[in-house]
Amino acid sequence: MAQIIPKNRLSVETNWQKDLAMAFTRPEDLLDYLDLDVDQLGHHGAARRLFPMRVPRHFASLMEKGNWHDPLLRQVMPLSQEFEAAPGYSTDPLDEHDTAGKGLLHKYQSRVLLIVKGGCAVNCRYCFRRHFPYADNAVSKQEWENAIAYIAADPAINEVIFSGGDPLMAKDTHLAWLAGEISRIPHIRRLRIHTRLPVVLPQRLDAEFSDWLTSLPVKTILVLHANHANEFSPALNDRLDALRRHGVTLLNQAVLLKGVNDTADALVDLQEASFEAGVMPYYLYLLDKVQGAAHFEVSDDEARSLMAEVIKRLPGFLVPKLTREIGGQPGKTPVDLHLHP
Repeated sequence: MAQIIPKNRLSVETNWQKDLAMAFTRPEDLLDYLDLDVDQLGHHGAARRLFPMRVPRHFASLMEKGNWHDPLLRQVMPLSQEFEAAPGYSTDPLDEHDTAGKGLLHKYQSRVLLIVKGGCAVNCRYCFRRHFPYADNAVSKQEWENAIAYIAADPAINEVIFSGGDPLMAKDTHLAWLAGEISRIPHIRRLRIHTRLPVVLPQRLDAEFSDWLTSLPVKTILVLHANHANEFSPALNDRLDALRRHGVTLLNQAVLLKGVNDTADALVDLQEASFEAGVMPYYLYLLDKVQGAAHFEVSDDEARSLMAEVIKRLPGFLVPKLTREIGGQPGKTPVDLHLHP
């Protein structure tokens, strides 16, 4: 099994917004914190101009000091390869820039996605929305009321997804109001929240967040985004345990990334760490082909080979669905594994 680096237990009894304000935004500062030679940064740091860098200190604390190849560091470190224009890659790989309304995406018949908040607590270099025009989709209260009316007028919609950016960048008062209004629509059965913020800043799952989420009259699902076993820190696991005991369904989705989790050992360890935290594996995505992220790509054949090994080593309930998302398609597209005896 791949070695899992011991995780630091940080104090989580702090204001998450203050901790977020202390995030690393310069590669030089992060490298210095990790005891890495800043002089080796070279031209890589210029990629910040393409997509800003942001790394909360909790997430940095989970990285192995002195290791340029740490899988968590690789996800957030700007690299000069981001300047390379790769064939088949675009700034809108999922055809999302045309929305059904301000902050509202309606790609699937029974589900709508609300871009609750632009921006994230961490800027992952492979992010498929790194070019998304969040400024053009900033939503006023009146426009949120229009989105709620749109959902209420379509009885085929039974689930609402909070996304972003990261929806948990919003204040709890705003999230509670929006979730409360949506949950009162008779045909809404579920509220799903997709977030990476608790992984990089566990203190975001504070009492105020838990209070409004667990008081809703609809089923609630929290979908985390963790790509490596080392991201399931003790601080995160403690907060997730409290939510699970209050009836929140916990899932994890990951992206298959070259140099991060593209070995069978890393993928097995990720699912085991997820389950240990009470979080069920959900999807393993192939990379969305967004400009600036081609150096993370793992080929379909490599992905199939990896998943064949994962299936041999894990029980079925711990095997995530290998899939890709294609713009314009009515759902996720499973990747055929072509398994052989």
